[in-house]
Amino acid sequence: MPLHLIKLAVGCESIADFKSYLSERMRAAKARGAPQHHIHITRMVPKRDAEILDGGSLYWVIKGEIALREKILAIEPFRDSDGINRCRLVMQPKPVTVAPRPLRPFQGWRYLTDKDAPPDLGKAAASIEAMPEPMRRELRELGLL
Repeated sequence: MPLHLIKLAVGCESIADFKSYLSERMRAAKARGAPQHHIHITRMVPKRDAEILDGGSLYWVIKGEIALREKILAIEPFRDSDGINRCRLVMQPKPVTVAPRPLRPFQGWRYLTDKDAPPDLGKAAASIEAMPEPMRRELRELGLL
């Protein structure tokens, strides 16, 4: 059973904003001739990496809601130019929209078990993503989404 990570998408206002940011990063990587992977650098290295690499994803929290996920392909510890240990989370740049779930802010990342992870929205994702963010949040709060 895979284990997942969950992290705040700081500075991201919506799912569309996240996808636009990711798309721009992939265009820049392609222009440099770099692999088409989304890389997020974090300070701490997950200790349970084998469980995460067994099909785990990074779930992104956008504006107080778990909103989407990206499959984690690799976890690469490294030391930066200042001598500080860091970690690259290498992900497949294909975000999957998940059933929105509220979550309070936290620092860093947290583990998320498979049974606690929100389900993917599947075909309904496109119509939900097309909604204005305030409307989507209000419908979720009313229990209609």
